[in-house]
Amino acid sequence: MNPNKITKCFGREITDSRGTPTIEVILEAGEFLTKAQVPSGKSTGLHEAKELRDADGKGVKTAIDHLEKIIAPAIVGQKIDQKEIDSLLIFLDGTKDKSYLGANAMVGVSMAVARLAAMEKNMPLWKHITEEINTEPSLPHLYMNIINGGIHADFRLPFQEYMVVMEQENPRLAYEQGKNIFERLGQLIKNEFGRVEMGDEGGFSPNIDALKRPFEILNEVIAEEPNVFLAIDAAASQLFKNNKYELKNQSYNTEELANLYAELISQFSLKSIEDPFAEDMISDFSSLVEKISKEILIVGDDLTVTNPARIQEMIDKKAANALIIKPNQIGTITETYEAIRLARDAGWKVIVSHRSGDTLDAFISDLAVGLGAYGIKAGSPEPPERRAKYERLIEIYEKEMLL
Repeated sequence: MNPNKITKCFGREITDSRGTPTIEVILEAGEFLTKAQVPSGKSTGLHEAKELRDADGKGVKTAIDHLEKIIAPAIVGQKIDQKEIDSLLIFLDGTKDKSYLGANAMVGVSMAVARLAAMEKNMPLWKHITEEINTEPSLPHLYMNIINGGIHADFRLPFQEYMVVMEQENPRLAYEQGKNIFERLGQLIKNEFGRVEMGDEGGFSPNIDALKRPFEILNEVIAEEPNVFLAIDAAASQLFKNNKYELKNQSYNTEELANLYAELISQFSLKSIEDPFAEDMISDFSSLVEKISKEILIVGDDLTVTNPARIQEMIDKKAANALIIKPNQIGTITETYEAIRLARDAGWKVIVSHRSGDTLDAFISDLAVGLGAYGIKAGSPEPPERRAKYERLIEIYEKEMLL
């Protein structure tokens, strides 16, 4: 039996961090066996690849059925070749948005193939990724979401993510710094608000009416910390109704919202804003980039959805200067690599991200290191699905990169 060919492909249903069903893909190639667990987003862009869910809107039995009856017969016997297998997946699916096979089934297979390829070369996944996309590996800044709002927290706060970003290069020291900040934040919130709900990504979610109060709180808890700044994911598509942005019972037009961002930048340690406007308001993104991109990162997520065609359009229109990378937004690792290449060639910063419904799989940590990403979003420091990403970064740094 040739160990360089896939010999088994099957899937099983597991649950993600929200308790929602998702897929674990298992691939074998001779002596090699690997798995990939697929995350799932709640705040999804209109233009991202589609998950396949059962009639109840939750289950993944249909996607697993497609995995085992359509994908497996096609890839068993194939060489461990990322481009060829991903091309085959795209052909078998036959849709623009991966809605036939399901991006969740496809990306699970594609992630597992990347792991098999690394195993075949007897090297860590991050190093294999570096060779695949010809990049210099490096440790990313930790974008740690410690106050949750938006759809991830029943809109108790308007913006979806309020993050602290540690610029410390050593991931162990950065993680410890983030944990210390999170602990101080917890004590401050307990003193001011009592017990509060937690959001999907493990951050505190107090119900605060004053729009700037979360930023005041965060500035207070990072005041004594070196090399830390603030970032938000506005997820403004979720706030856009009747051509206005609704934030805490107050309406903002585009100009007013842009002025609000300028105030937040001026008053607080805010240096990164993700999805500041609704995903199809492209000219508004371009205007904001022209005005303030020298001061701050304007990050596309719903705007760009890890889709190479969409990213090229936004590059041409100068609609951002950074973007989020989420493999399940596009459905294959080959397309993810192409998205990364386009962003890097345009001089954009790349930030790799988890999803609100995540698993213990730490693929994105290897991806972030392998591509030399500017940052990684992995949530608060405590939930196990989030902690797994930070621990993998530490393992890469201490046990693999320094050898």
